[in-house]
Amino acid sequence: MTANSVWSLHPQLAADTVPVGELALARVLLAHDANYPWLILVPRKPALTELIDLDESGQRQLLAEVDAAARALKRVTQCDKLNIATLGNMVAQLHVHVIARRRSDPAWPKPVWGVVPPRGYEPQARAAFIAAIRAELNVA
Repeated sequence: MTANSVWSLHPQLAADTVPVGELALARVLLAHDANYPWLILVPRKPALTELIDLDESGQRQLLAEVDAAARALKRVTQCDKLNIATLGNMVAQLHVHVIARRRSDPAWPKPVWGVVPPRGYEPQARAAFIAAIRAELNVA
């Protein structure tokens, strides 16, 4: 096996998130930033950097999982808008950001990156939020 044949989570994604659960294809993570409820989905397949690196079936599966995560986030947060993006400029590993936005959030209507420093979750609030997302996604 080569290094590119085994999937692992990029160290920066691991440092910036906590695990929420596992879907059929993607690991669901919660970003360490309570300014914006923010999920990140990372397909558990090695050497992916672009959506087009997945075959057609994988693309459909990822889109279905992004849809499920976005709907769960919207139900839990009652946000005004969802931002969904695959950027990868800082971390090349394919990952999809699903961010709940409110007109009252610090960055509205601009993108969330770099506007204010990340604000950590209070442990109980984070645990309750993760539990709510897990229940919506039906994952443990």
